[in-house]
Amino acid sequence: MTTTIPEGAVKQRDGTYALKPRTPLGRVTPEILETAARVAREHGAEYIKLTSGQRLLLAGFPEENVAAAAEDLGELGRVCKHYVQACPGNETCAHGLDDSMGLGKRIEDMLFERDDLPGKVKAGVSGCPRCCAESMVRDIGLVATPSGWRVIFGGNAGFKPRVGDVVAEKVTADEALDIVRKLLDFYAREGKPKQRTARFAEKVGLDALRRAARF
Repeated sequence: MTTTIPEGAVKQRDGTYALKPRTPLGRVTPEILETAARVAREHGAEYIKLTSGQRLLLAGFPEENVAAAAEDLGELGRVCKHYVQACPGNETCAHGLDDSMGLGKRIEDMLFERDDLPGKVKAGVSGCPRCCAESMVRDIGLVATPSGWRVIFGGNAGFKPRVGDVVAEKVTADEALDIVRKLLDFYAREGKPKQRTARFAEKVGLDALRRAARF
């Protein structure tokens, strides 16, 4: 009998599968942890790992169990290939200059609704120039400064690292969100399939990005 592999399941080297519960901005409640632990235990996962993208990875599900595990995760199992990592910002951090968690949530909600982007989009939202959310090497980066938000586009930390382009500075959270939306629209229209923002930004240049952002 053929086993149906759920969307978002990742096949591992040993033939087992991993699932990544959706944990926006890395904020997990006791209930999320309890659900993840229960699903891992009941469906035979070997371990749970924290990823660099502030997500949980439930790894080692046998192929015959992975579909039931994904279903049992419920709302946590909703798949989004894009994600946002964010530092605590001024909510708790002594260095935080602005609400990185709040703006990060708005970016997360925006990305979750987009299925028209050529490639995966990773975003980093940092509440101060210390840049703990790695904003300079993310597809979309936002950094809080004493004079407002800095918007970065086209960063990458992969095989060919790239520091992103600063598209706008000294903008409000609402303005930053609008700029990000316009940049994503431009990327969706002009990017090639599977082309990440780093290579796209290299191709079109900073002037084109700023024109698209109308900044």
